[in-house]
Amino acid sequence: MNFLGFTLRNNLFVAPMAGVTDRPFRQLCKKLGAGLAVSEMVTSNSLLYGSAKTRRRANHDGEVEPISVQIAGADPRLMAEAAKYNVGEGAQIIDINMGCPAKKVCNVMAGSALMQDETLVARILAAVVEAVPDTPVTLKFRTGWNRQHKNAPAIARIAEDCGVRAIAIHGRTRADQYMGEAEYDTIALVKTQVKIPVIANGDITSPQKAKFVLDYTQADGLMIGRAAQGRPWLFREIEHYLKTGALLPAPGSAEIHAILRGHLADLYEFYGEETGAKIARKHISWYTKGIAGAAKFRQTMNQLTTMNAQLAAADEFFLTHNEAANEIICYQEAA
Repeated sequence: MNFLGFTLRNNLFVAPMAGVTDRPFRQLCKKLGAGLAVSEMVTSNSLLYGSAKTRRRANHDGEVEPISVQIAGADPRLMAEAAKYNVGEGAQIIDINMGCPAKKVCNVMAGSALMQDETLVARILAAVVEAVPDTPVTLKFRTGWNRQHKNAPAIARIAEDCGVRAIAIHGRTRADQYMGEAEYDTIALVKTQVKIPVIANGDITSPQKAKFVLDYTQADGLMIGRAAQGRPWLFREIEHYLKTGALLPAPGSAEIHAILRGHLADLYEFYGEETGAKIARKHISWYTKGIAGAAKFRQTMNQLTTMNAQLAAADEFFLTHNEAANEIICYQEAA
């Protein structure tokens, strides 16, 4: 797929997720079939550029290109500065966050709260596009602020007029958070009203659902988030199904164990052992979800504080639950 001048493996995108889409996770998803992965959001507050967290989020060493970095904020000038800073750190695509529904983001009028103020949206988008004229700018947003105010079509037209090169839309409003089911009628409508690429997001949890959403919305690509947590091979499953119409067999316990071990090694190296062990807990929980005996295992795992202890426990779990681990439950989660 040609996307903004880059040749991608396919039209499957990893959604930016705070605390999840760090470099190790992005790399893993790309390895297992994603065409592009967007970073977790980076603040537009320049005072935080030197923090360890922000430096890690701006670390793209060895990452498969293109490098897409999401920035968040509500001040046009600061957002423009953040775009320039991240381009200087290696970003090849700047993505703007107008989709996050978290209170701590929306309370400062950033994320999806911005959809309430279309004039401010236009100012932010224009400022960022002007600040990085040689770098494609994309935008992620929701269908609206609430179900009574679904202004995604208006936001999409503003984005196109401001020079934004592609948009991704989550099929829920900010008020919906992640509750209920995503709807795709609004995404399909937006697709008919703009010429730039439209990426559909929300509740894409299986290859069959992926095909349905693509066909229904006529979107140019799909963005997948929470459904890939602990299940990064979902991208290759969708890729294969869209190409062939056939379903790949679910990964066996040995492969899941190998993927998990590789992911943990990258996390420990990236964060260091202490922080890496803390980050690893949630990933281990996701990987083992649906496997017999996993609940008890997770209770023990969450008490472990060292790399070696976590690895040993994970090894023992998969080795002693080999048969059960082959009976993965196909759980459904909102993306």
